[in-house]
Amino acid sequence: MRHRVAGRKLSRHTKHRELMFRNMLVSLLQHERVRTTLAKGKELRVWADKIITLAKKNTLHARRQAFARLRNETLVKKLFEEIAPKMKDREGGYTRIYKMGWRQGDAAPLSLVELVTYAHAEEKKKTTMEKAKEVLGKVTPKKKEKKTEGKEKEKKAKQEEKGAAKEKKEKPKKKAKEEE
Repeated sequence: MRHRVAGRKLSRHTKHRELMFRNMLVSLLQHERVRTTLAKGKELRVWADKIITLAKKNTLHARRQAFARLRNETLVKKLFEEIAPKMKDREGGYTRIYKMGWRQGDAAPLSLVELVTYAHAEEKKKTTMEKAKEVLGKVTPKKKEKKTEGKEKEKKAKQEEKGAAKEKKEKPKKKAKEEE
């Protein structure tokens, strides 16, 4: 009987399981989201809630305990200065789990575990004109691009020649005017 026995074994030895969840916890705090199997995600949620609750205390002892668990100074700093202040009003439930379907190889249920404060990076929306120009740029064959570039260079060269010729013509007129 497994009365009052918490946690999942996940077919791993104790040390392997602890190191795996430590690595997953570091990845979760660093990237604020991690993709894993559903069973590992549910267990990771327990680890994340404990470390964030510890960070909310914001004492030297709590920092040392967090460092003992995470083994990364920059991550401990991020945890105490960025993540924990965002969670100060919450009394738990610092992570959310999205079910993402099944893995291709072994049909294991996949999930996405992310911190509640995670903000998705929104892409700048393009106008229809920008989209059309982008598509036309991809569709235009390379030969035509080279030809159009060559034509533009020829036009610039002709304009420069005309400008130089006008300058030459203007200079003699000025000399003639000065002689008079």
